[in-house]
Amino acid sequence: MVRLLGIDPGLRFTGWGLLEADGNRLRHIADGVIATDGEASVPQRLKALHDALAAMMTELRPDEAAVEETYVNRNGTATLKLGYARGVALLAPALLGIPVSEYGAMAVKQAVVGTGAAAKEQVQMMVRRLLPGATIKRADAADALAVAICHAHHRASRNRWAAGTRMA
Repeated sequence: MVRLLGIDPGLRFTGWGLLEADGNRLRHIADGVIATDGEASVPQRLKALHDALAAMMTELRPDEAAVEETYVNRNGTATLKLGYARGVALLAPALLGIPVSEYGAMAVKQAVVGTGAAAKEQVQMMVRRLLPGATIKRADAADALAVAICHAHHRASRNRWAAGTRMA
């Protein structure tokens, strides 16, 4: 059994979700959203994001983490700020010795819904279906759980492939 943390980075809201994976079985452990003060400077917000992620990981002890990759939109400033938050989301687990993987939005949607063109509502519905009993409070947390589910699927595939290669 392994604890997998998914992170959906954002400078205003960063979603996180933790699940346990035992083969193909997934179990929801916790989820939440880290909000930063929109009135604070960007460095202060990044520090607050780092500190909150580090405290959460110290408490919940994930074995691995996965972070959603940044998409580029028309607003360059917003994309750059999202990139800052993503950098913190990659760095925080790495500083604690937690291996980090990265997945694009299409890969996450494909793993959770079965199509990379799925709508956000479809992803959220499938997350609730795949993790029965999870009471997900915000869309950011559902997105983070979707990243963790994607990582669980990719991890299981890599493990099966590695086991088959050793046997051959």
